Amino acid sequence: MDQARTTISKIFNGEPRSYTRFNLTQNMEGDNSHVEMKLSSDMDDEVDANGGGENTNQHNHPYYPSKLNQRSPKTICGFVIGILFLFIIGYLIGYLSNRNTDKTEIKSNCPVFNEIAPVRAEAVYSLDWSDLRALLKKKLTTLNINTNLREFSSASHQAGSTGDEALANKIMGKFKTFGMSTWTDEHYVKIHEPGSSNNRVLFRGNVVETTEGYLAYSAIKTVQGAALYAHYGRAEDFRRLQDRNIDVNGKVVLVRAGLLSFAEKVANAASLNASAVLIYPDPVNYSIKEDTALFGHVHLGTGDPYTPGFPSFNHTQFPPAQSSGLPSIPAQTITIKQATAIMSKLGGRTSPDGWSDGMLRDTMYSLGDEGDIITVEVNNVLIQKKIHNVFGVIKGYMDADRYIVIGAQRDAWGPGYARSTVGTSLLVELARTITDMIKNDGFKPKRSIVFASWSAGEFGSVGATEWLEPMGLSHSAYPFQTFSGIPSISFRFTSASIQDTDQTLERYTSYNTLKLAKTAGEVVGLVTLRLVHDHLLKLNVAKYTSVIRSYVSQIRSKVESCQTWLLSAQGSYDRAASALISAIRNSDLDDMEQCRIINNRIMRVEGSLLSPYVSPRESLFRHILLGSGSHTLAALVDHLEAIKGGHESADIDQFKNQFALATWTIQGCANALAGEVWDMDNEI
Repeated sequence: MDQARTTISKIFNGEPRSYTRFNLTQNMEGDNSHVEMKLSSDMDDEVDANGGGENTNQHNHPYYPSKLNQRSPKTICGFVIGILFLFIIGYLIGYLSNRNTDKTEIKSNCPVFNEIAPVRAEAVYSLDWSDLRALLKKKLTTLNINTNLREFSSASHQAGSTGDEALANKIMGKFKTFGMSTWTDEHYVKIHEPGSSNNRVLFRGNVVETTEGYLAYSAIKTVQGAALYAHYGRAEDFRRLQDRNIDVNGKVVLVRAGLLSFAEKVANAASLNASAVLIYPDPVNYSIKEDTALFGHVHLGTGDPYTPGFPSFNHTQFPPAQSSGLPSIPAQTITIKQATAIMSKLGGRTSPDGWSDGMLRDTMYSLGDEGDIITVEVNNVLIQKKIHNVFGVIKGYMDADRYIVIGAQRDAWGPGYARSTVGTSLLVELARTITDMIKNDGFKPKRSIVFASWSAGEFGSVGATEWLEPMGLSHSAYPFQTFSGIPSISFRFTSASIQDTDQTLERYTSYNTLKLAKTAGEVVGLVTLRLVHDHLLKLNVAKYTSVIRSYVSQIRSKVESCQTWLLSAQGSYDRAASALISAIRNSDLDDMEQCRIINNRIMRVEGSLLSPYVSPRESLFRHILLGSGSHTLAALVDHLEAIKGGHESADIDQFKNQFALATWTIQGCANALAGEVWDMDNEI
């Protein structure tokens, strides 16, 4: 009987397969993922846009591993034989169970996930999705959110400060109170702070008011140049200036805040050899006092720019390095009052249509002339600071080493009420709500949930990115999506001024801050619960089909040669996505192993869209659809425009190389989505 027991055990104890980690975090500068997620109540009656199924209550039945099922006439006889076989096996199991009953427990007490050993899948019953939705809405209360807002509000909690550390300790205490496994990690990062000598801006030799704000990671130097107004500093804004034969070389460029990040504005100006950039908040975009200072950073990247691609641990000996995203020119923020003093006196040509709708009311903005000399003096100091990231985890009952990450920025310049306090308060309240659902209502999440409080977010998601780099090179969502290829979503209140207080936010929300915060918390909670409740991840890989097709159409309209390769790669992705939808439609979605195989294929997509042909040090955001750099499809379109326009920057040989690498990246993604090697579609 022992031998029979061993044989039966081998039949039913398959090792679970693994799939890529999935994380849910915050985004940077409004970038949106093209991953689709459905949260409506009718999801119990369908299987998302990946392909609907008929298993309307799929999530509450016990499930056992089996191979991917394809229903066909040939399998009917197999089913009959299998039933008879299982009938016989059932007697043996019953006999053996009466003699000796062994139960396997899932234990995963270590918060470090790479130490969690695979366990045998057991049947896990959980609440219906409708029950979970109702519980979340009931337990996530404005009263608790308001309590958290008061507790975590702080006048000063800049990254690495005592105020930042005090908040970290509070959050850690909360997580422990909820019964969560907790841990922290430390990083020693290099950041900029204002020096003992204030940064200064001079116009025609005279100091223009007091300069209080600053931009971290600006080049530290003093430069002079003629003023040039460039609207928002977008690439199209500079093209409009060039169309007027206005040279940017050597100019001090004045641009409005908004529409794109400070770093992108500076990078655009630097690419045209501007000498410096001044960024101001125009009243048309910002309802703030005229002397309100702005803060930010100008590193075109995330994480510590002096350890690109690897984590900033203490005493770590790495060769001297710095990110290619650090600007070579100084950049500085100025107030509305300073900007008005300068721009009201600019001479030169009148600005293009649509550029004069701001602070100089009923006055056409001038672009500036050679006599409008501006001096920019940046004296920031580069220092090293220790930062802490705080983590709490709710262990999954089935796949403990597969996890969702909910993250919130903890630090801020000034009070940072909208920037960090609201997010931190919601993070803690969601942790309390979900742990309470587990303790008191019988909720059993299939996958783990990691709650993360990041530091140094104001310096470019440093905490989040540094934590990613121990995880391996595979605002906070942007590095997850484009640096590490992890599906991510993000939303937030935004503010970049020292007036980021609770009163300011209340005025902006018409005194509905609590109501909006609760709504935001419910969205995050529903997304999280859906991802840890269902067998199948609700991510629609077909969404990228239209994105790729759009880029291919743009390229085809500009070049005829070599387009067959790109069309073939696009077709491979289309067929792979359609095949996955078909596999979902014809699969038993109550079967854990089938869903795990499908989830593997879904989770390969984002990582496969990271270009393997560029260095993370030189091109931080390697995603060819959502990233930035010469490897992206958007860069291919721009390069084609430059070639057709006969620009000096155009290089046909370089374009051919970029074209080939981008094409094969798409084909590689299609291969990964197809699944097994025999399903790959390599026709190029």
